[in-house]
Amino acid sequence: MEFVQLEDIIIANQKLKDVVYHTPLQYDPVLSERYDCKVYLKREDLQVVRSFKIRGAYYQISSLSEEELKNGIICASAGNHAQGVAYSCYKLKIHGKIFMPSTTPRQKVDQVKFFGKEYVEVILSGDTFDDSFREAMQVKEEESRSFIHPFDQENIIAGQGTVGLEIMNDIDEDIDFIFSSIGGGGLISGVGTYIKSISPQTKLIGCEPSGAPSMKESLNQGKVVTLDQIDKFVDGAAVKRVGNISYEICKELLDDIILVPEGKICTTILELYNKNAIVAEPAGAMPISALDFYREEIKGKTVVCIVSGGNNDIGRMQEMSERSLIYEGLQHYFIIQFPQRAGALREFIQEVLGPDDDITRFEYTKKNNKSNGPVLIGIELNRQADYAKLIDNLQRKGFGYHEINKNESLFNLLI
Repeated sequence: MEFVQLEDIIIANQKLKDVVYHTPLQYDPVLSERYDCKVYLKREDLQVVRSFKIRGAYYQISSLSEEELKNGIICASAGNHAQGVAYSCYKLKIHGKIFMPSTTPRQKVDQVKFFGKEYVEVILSGDTFDDSFREAMQVKEEESRSFIHPFDQENIIAGQGTVGLEIMNDIDEDIDFIFSSIGGGGLISGVGTYIKSISPQTKLIGCEPSGAPSMKESLNQGKVVTLDQIDKFVDGAAVKRVGNISYEICKELLDDIILVPEGKICTTILELYNKNAIVAEPAGAMPISALDFYREEIKGKTVVCIVSGGNNDIGRMQEMSERSLIYEGLQHYFIIQFPQRAGALREFIQEVLGPDDDITRFEYTKKNNKSNGPVLIGIELNRQADYAKLIDNLQRKGFGYHEINKNESLFNLLI
């Protein structure tokens, strides 16, 4: 069964072309040199509301009948979809209710209100997206509003597919690989539908966070499944359950799915900022992170990565830096029991730490008799290879230690 077809995306493009930006497809010399291939970035981080979500939201809302719009629309979202819906309400002069978790950062709530102005009402409800979603569905029934789903509606997928249409219009060579993030699956379903219709030999590679592999698990089990727990760090792609429609499309069109560690994504975000002057959110950086796992396959090929959004909260940068260092093997945490002898701390600094190692955290783990108590120490290495020497020095000098990085429960408790 074909849910979304090439013609649907062409029609969506006609309706969207005067509303959304035709974002640039940019050749990236830094990434191209690193991977010995041609890498192009589709810059949806430069889109209206700084993500691709405006495409599907506007097309879905504008496709509703007057009767359906009479009582307004409603949605639930903690991020980019809410902003896309809000902007669409303002442009179409339609009233919308947007449910967001009460834990949503104020900056995101303010952005939704800014884009929607007097046409949207933001309701903070519950602690999670699921809480907001349940309440939104209840109000939808009570007020007979039209629900705008983040990813599981055909017009939403057709709208997102215009990203693929623009890519094909803007490139004058054959594309060997397209890398796209997967959250609920709306973007890759739309892009894949268009690309595979025009260029069936192009490989479509989906990218999911390691901590939220909902599409990978669904494809493995042959049905849509709901994950019990997910890591919410890659907020634009961290969903427990993908869309039913997007699952059916991905089942037919996807060539592979790569699970990308959250720490690796953090490294990519920092590199994109420092080397390419690009501000990408975690879900937007994920396809570029995935190139490392396809290094051999893409050599000499033409590759497109979709940078799906740039709504990155600057308040998270310290956490991202920390996650990156841990993933790269440069940041290590220990609980160390200092030997009962004078000068043990000086000995640790002078004879255990290497010349380029840095103490980033030092904290006694008990309040009294500190001189004899264990210490929580964070150590940042200059090179990953210095780790073996650090461990050797600890053992040789008789410092008892526990590695917190290797104990998930202890790490989450203390770090």
